[in-house]
Amino acid sequence: MWKCPDCNREFKNTNQQHFCGVPEKTVDSYIEAQALEIRPLLYQIRDTIRCALPDAVECISWGMPTYKKKYNIIHFAAHKKHIGLYPGDKAIEHFADRLSEFKKSKGAIQFPYDEPLPLELIADIAKWCNETGNYH
Repeated sequence: MWKCPDCNREFKNTNQQHFCGVPEKTVDSYIEAQALEIRPLLYQIRDTIRCALPDAVECISWGMPTYKKKYNIIHFAAHKKHIGLYPGDKAIEHFADRLSEFKKSKGAIQFPYDEPLPLELIADIAKWCNETGNYH
């Protein structure tokens, strides 16, 4: 076991990547804690998802901005070189043709900071997740 010298959490892997800090409690504080140049992009995604899901509750879950009703619908998060959108694996499959230019994993999409955000696509994904019950 490896123990992080900063937060004292133990991990199976040496130098395991993790978040040492205390997670933010609100989406406002989450966004304000990010680098100044990234904040406008995060606000754009937030506004887009809020418009797409006007009845969803905004909260922090898994340490990132989350929109939910009974269950989590969609999340987003700032990373070193991109913004991650987390709609789940079924959404990635459903929108595969529109996501071809973006790096993705099983349930996540990466939007690089140096490219325009596909806000219409983000809205469509959020609506689809909500309408189909693709909660996670």
